[in-house]
Amino acid sequence: MSIWEALILGIVQGITEFLPVSSSGHLVLLQKIFGITEPVLVFDVAVHGGTLLAVLVVLRQDIWNILRRIFQPLTLFLIIGTIPAVIAALLFKNQIEEAFSSGTFLWIAFLATSALLFLSEKSYRRSQGNGGYPARLEGAVHSKFQDEMTWLDALFIGLFQAAAILPGLSRSGSTISAALFRKLNRDLAARFSFLLSIPVILGALALQGMDLLKSGGSAVQGVGMIPLAVGVISAAAAAFFSVRITLKIVREHSLLGFSVYTGILGFLVLIDRFWTHFFF
Repeated sequence: MSIWEALILGIVQGITEFLPVSSSGHLVLLQKIFGITEPVLVFDVAVHGGTLLAVLVVLRQDIWNILRRIFQPLTLFLIIGTIPAVIAALLFKNQIEEAFSSGTFLWIAFLATSALLFLSEKSYRRSQGNGGYPARLEGAVHSKFQDEMTWLDALFIGLFQAAAILPGLSRSGSTISAALFRKLNRDLAARFSFLLSIPVILGALALQGMDLLKSGGSAVQGVGMIPLAVGVISAAAAAFFSVRITLKIVREHSLLGFSVYTGILGFLVLIDRFWTHFFF
């Protein structure tokens, strides 16, 4: 992998990590376009480490509030929401690595992301009334704030996050959509989604680190230390701005634009996989 390729991939990873469009799907797609044959999962996990730095900085106040009062419901909800992804990663590790390498089901995952964003946005708006801001129609359901959240909400969101381990199925899109299905307040939906990314990324880094130790670092050598470092730094810088923008979009606007984008992308990948064969 060249330095320029790593730079582009890192920037794309940072921008798309928190936008509900699947950063891993974009990485797999770009790696196919660039013809990169080196081990892709090690690079994907490394640049996720860069985005982790960004979310730690942006959500530092939320994280500090958790650390200074560790025994609180939000801590429990984060643990519950993380468990399904941990189980999925341990049970289907080989299948996940194959999905990253081949991109076989990338088109399905992009289309699933599109459908999920569309349905969750429509469901939330319909339940809230007046476009979702605020609930004024008769029979509208009040959106839940943090003190009204339950362990069932956390588990439901966690199950969606577990499914989003596959490339093309957006992690942030899946968890935010799941939160909207459960009628969580839009700001809480975004913040909980991003906080939930922290233990998942840390776990992925730990698993990949153990694999690297077993392989003697051959996966890193396949990518190259300098491109890997460039990818991590560029991903962290891009993610710092991306997380702020995404928080604002989720709070004040709609997910429907992202639904259209991932839907178009899914159809383009579908066409290439079964007809044109430019990259797949």
